[in-house]
Amino acid sequence: GLDIFKEKAGETPASDRGHEKSASAVALICKPSALANYLLKHCRTFNNYSPCVGWSWRASAVLQSVYDTCWPYSSPVQFVRDHLQLSDEGLVSLDWALALCGTSSHKRRRTSSTSNSPVLLIVPNSFGKITRNVLKLCEAALSHGYLPVVFNRRSHNGTPLTTLKLQQFGDPADLREAVRYIRYRQPAGRLYAAGESTGAGLLLSYLGECGSSSYVTAAVCLSPVFRCQSWFESGLPRAVQWALVLYQKMSLSRYRTVLGETVHADSLFSSSSLRGLEEGLFCQTPHKSTSLPTSTTSTTATTATSGSTGPNTSGSWEAYWDRNEPLRDVDEVAIPVLSVCARDDPVRGPPRYTLPLELFQTNPHFFLLLTEHGGHCGFSAQAPVTGVAPGSGSGSGSGGGGGVGMPRTSWSHGALLEFFRATTDFFATEERAKQLAARRRGLGGGMAGRSFRNRSISTCKRVPECSHNIHAIYSWQRSYTR
Repeated sequence: GLDIFKEKAGETPASDRGHEKSASAVALICKPSALANYLLKHCRTFNNYSPCVGWSWRASAVLQSVYDTCWPYSSPVQFVRDHLQLSDEGLVSLDWALALCGTSSHKRRRTSSTSNSPVLLIVPNSFGKITRNVLKLCEAALSHGYLPVVFNRRSHNGTPLTTLKLQQFGDPADLREAVRYIRYRQPAGRLYAAGESTGAGLLLSYLGECGSSSYVTAAVCLSPVFRCQSWFESGLPRAVQWALVLYQKMSLSRYRTVLGETVHADSLFSSSSLRGLEEGLFCQTPHKSTSLPTSTTSTTATTATSGSTGPNTSGSWEAYWDRNEPLRDVDEVAIPVLSVCARDDPVRGPPRYTLPLELFQTNPHFFLLLTEHGGHCGFSAQAPVTGVAPGSGSGSGSGGGGGVGMPRTSWSHGALLEFFRATTDFFATEERAKQLAARRRGLGGGMAGRSFRNRSISTCKRVPECSHNIHAIYSWQRSYTR
């Protein structure tokens, strides 16, 4: 079965010491706790990974990483987009996955705000590419009763750039406003979160800054990049770096004239590395702010130019990462976070230098599933995942998708869904145990016990609430949907 391993940075991996049955086995690295024991007992998917081997192209970490992150995919999922206007007049977008095409439950309408279906917030990679991995995750989540919603940063995935401010790598301010809006839209459903690749850095930054006020029940990071400054500095394999730099330049090229007001555009677009692009956007000495012609930009963009510091912040490369490193506030994270990683990840790099094993060994909120094979956001398996039954949901009254046939999903998606279910069940069990203990104490107190017994069951339920005034944050007349 699956065991809890504690690996030191300089030690031989547990898989080489004979603790695992084969190279396909999975190591759960974490601090021993009641939740860890519960996960070991109830998450069968954790120890049910059979990676592709032999001469199959899926056995190659590089090829399956390219396939799951770059290869086009015609998804049967339909999306409805909300453009969310932020407090500084900027725009981010939320793509709500409604239902699978061709199914009896397919509806081209928004979910009712009274629905108690759990919401899965997906934070894609920091380059704005919606990958096959994200689309397949939406399919799997829909088939298990979740309401998937994809967060798109400013200018990403067709989101208009209405201000000169771009989102820094680990700045969670925009994501915080998006979460508040989601809580307003779906106040009765639990909120879960998943971060893909470099997008996990933004998710970890949000969880660290918000702490116990994150509104999130549990989170999963798929092939995350933890030590991001060193990742930008050390450089990726040449082909991978060339592709990412080219994609980011193509995304920014439509705003070259506008961005030229605050950054050195020629230097930015002549960069040949990810560090050069990041440094060019956020670490240059800012130009003198000038108003933009109304013929080329909207009124909101002109207003933002005169009152905003723009996308770049004066400061050094080191100071930039002091504000944006994903693990800077990791001690404040207050929910269970599972990271799914592979040793042969060609994007993240060697686990000895890129995985903070000490974090998982000492912090009870963090869990690491480490496989020998899987690549980057790949985890192709020989057989369909069977650890989670369709319609099992998350224990919070999930519905509206249990009748949808589950498509073939990657092993990491099955582990993600089972982790959400197990953590929710664990906390529900703990809550019932506390209520039972309180009731027993009340029974010994005579009148206190009788008053507890006569209390309606509904009064014991915790109903999630949104504590802010949503109308004070958003300008509804100026936001629009597609």
